[in-house]
Amino acid sequence: MRNVPLRTHWLLLTTLVLTLSAALLLQGYTQHLFDSRPDAEAREPVSAASVPEQIASGGPVIEGASGRAATPAPRTIALTFDDGPDPVWTPRILDVLRRNGVRATFFTVGTKVAENPGLARRIVDEGHQIGLHSFTHTDLGAASAWRRSLELRETQLVIAGATGVTTPLLRPPYSSTAKALGDAGWEAVVHAGQEGYLTVLTTLDSEDWRRPGAERIAANSTPKDTGGQVLLMHDAGGDRAQTVAALEQLVPRLKASGWTFATVGDAVALPGAVRPAATTDRWQGLALITAIRTSDWILEGLSWLLWAAGAVSLLRAVAVFVAARRHVRMRRKPWGPAVTEPVSVIVPAYNESAGIEAAVRSLLASDHPVEVIVVDDGSTDGTADIVEALRLPGVRVIRQQNAGKPAALNTGIAAASCDLLVMVDGDTVFEPDAVRMIVQPFANRRVGAVSGNAKVVNRGGLLGRWQHIEYVVGFNLDRRLFDLAECMPTVPGAVGAFRREALLRVGGVSDITLAEDTDLTMALCRDGWRVVYEERAKAWTEAPASLGALWKQRYRWCYGTLQAMWKHRGALTQRGQAGKLGRRGLVYLLMFQVLLPLLAPVVDVFAVYGLVFLDPVRIVGLWTAFLVLQVLMGLYAFRLDGERPGPLWSLPLQQFVYRQLMYLVVIQSVFTAVAGSRLRWQRMERYGSLQVPVTPPATAVPGPQPGMQPDPLPDLQPGPLPAPDPAYAAYAPDGGYDTAPAWDPYPHAGPQTPQHHIWPSDGPGGAYR
Repeated sequence: MRNVPLRTHWLLLTTLVLTLSAALLLQGYTQHLFDSRPDAEAREPVSAASVPEQIASGGPVIEGASGRAATPAPRTIALTFDDGPDPVWTPRILDVLRRNGVRATFFTVGTKVAENPGLARRIVDEGHQIGLHSFTHTDLGAASAWRRSLELRETQLVIAGATGVTTPLLRPPYSSTAKALGDAGWEAVVHAGQEGYLTVLTTLDSEDWRRPGAERIAANSTPKDTGGQVLLMHDAGGDRAQTVAALEQLVPRLKASGWTFATVGDAVALPGAVRPAATTDRWQGLALITAIRTSDWILEGLSWLLWAAGAVSLLRAVAVFVAARRHVRMRRKPWGPAVTEPVSVIVPAYNESAGIEAAVRSLLASDHPVEVIVVDDGSTDGTADIVEALRLPGVRVIRQQNAGKPAALNTGIAAASCDLLVMVDGDTVFEPDAVRMIVQPFANRRVGAVSGNAKVVNRGGLLGRWQHIEYVVGFNLDRRLFDLAECMPTVPGAVGAFRREALLRVGGVSDITLAEDTDLTMALCRDGWRVVYEERAKAWTEAPASLGALWKQRYRWCYGTLQAMWKHRGALTQRGQAGKLGRRGLVYLLMFQVLLPLLAPVVDVFAVYGLVFLDPVRIVGLWTAFLVLQVLMGLYAFRLDGERPGPLWSLPLQQFVYRQLMYLVVIQSVFTAVAGSRLRWQRMERYGSLQVPVTPPATAVPGPQPGMQPDPLPDLQPGPLPAPDPAYAAYAPDGGYDTAPAWDPYPHAGPQTPQHHIWPSDGPGGAYR
């Protein structure tokens, strides 16, 4: 495996985000900037001072650049249809025209052509002319110059891509007769003329958009004199059944009266109204059509995905709330007879000089008999010297060469004299009753490990508050749920208790993964042990005080958790306690700590998309609703933990910095894991936030004493000990990645070299995190 850091995944992520943004931008422009107002919507009178007289009183076909206009020949009707193509009504209108041997002109909307390229091809193949009606049916007179050019160019491209031809014919949306042309409309006509387009207005309006009935539409479409006409009808924009019925009456009637139906080009004798498209235009048009249709599929798929994610997140919130209430009621019952046997507390330490004294003194201040074993893992800052200089009773210091935290923990386990072990980080201070509280669940002999309640001590500043909120709301509420579901995936390294027998049966602490606490907890579950949560066992730990330090810590946590999940994936198909871990715990972690965070960038991009193209009030309302849900969960979690809710005021701000950092960590971890790269242990900076407790110490256990025996197991709660799970012991007989490492449970207590060490040491100045 490689040890070099990855960079290509960030390029890939950036490319994916930019592609998604481009797709949504295209979708937003084509769908949500589409002007769907009726063509004849009432408008305020407009000035026409700049419109030349020859245009206002001239024909309906206008060349804007030269100011010339043309009129169809007498007794000639140019039948025109706007707003299509429509998959329902355009084919029916084409059928009517084919039966009557009539050619017409279809002014198509670019987005509609992209949606129905086959209908655009049919229009051209059956001898009709095709024209432009803008890309999004926008009012060109009210649009800026750049948007006019964009609307015309994009429409021309999709027509070229769909039909293989280009056309100079344009009908601006919301236009009517030349006499009704205003200054803004005339400006758009001139602009179009400068870009090579002929503007086709109307002389006769069927008013089929009013849906007055087929008879009225036919009557409105009948000329009052013999002058040439450009007749306006619609093949899209709603139910056009009346238009189809009116055509069935109108065409034969006018033909019988001596009228000739022609395309616009033929009616004004325009040569080459439709020409073959250039190869580049054709390919660009096909690419644009593909992009539009792909963006439609992406938006539809992601919309369903986001709705599903929202529903799952809501269900998770409900489940966590219900589980927390049940957990509170469950904890009112005692675990069983009080556990009073002494406890060995193991403190692995690497360059912990800033907080080791406070950590050790807090342990000796416990109201439960303890022995404290500090395993100095080759520190270079005098950590071991500090502890030895204290000369505290019941505290032993073991020095070893730097070999990593798992090796230090295994050294402590081997040196411990008690059957109940507590493992604590060197930056953690225990409350006086924490040890007593955390060992009480061992009254149930099925319990192999207990998770305590880690709390942030340096909660000043926004970053500290946000981590404090995460510890109280996220970690602890989830642990209550895991406890009820009997699928606890992690006993935190800061505060956890273990039955020595359980540790020996799974081979001690493995160094296969970076998250040794998660790996160990999953191994215990797979071996049949219950792992529970005791929220009353509180310990205070230092959290990272900078974004860089937080990134390093969470990157290791997340990457290590992914390693542990992969290592213990066999639990998905096992039964008993292992199956609960697999089908409950691992699935939960995969859903809410991997997949949903991977979807988070999409949520953010969609939020911006909604603010720009959708209803901003609705988007803000949805965001506010989820924020309120988070606040309510926070208030409940803070109440359960006995915390003041003041820090929750920063929760809205957490959504704009902290949340993004956390999902970027997940993305980085997933890419690193998929690429097969190896992550090194990260240096953790200490800040000296921990305070030395002043509580008088309880009786300490100085070490192994002749005749001192722990409470015998038969005196505890009745019931058999869980049998070793053969599936765990041999779930990878080939010795592969899914195998517990060989481990000598009884090495001599002193400097030693661990049998397994994968990662390099932290280097000078580092600490376990």
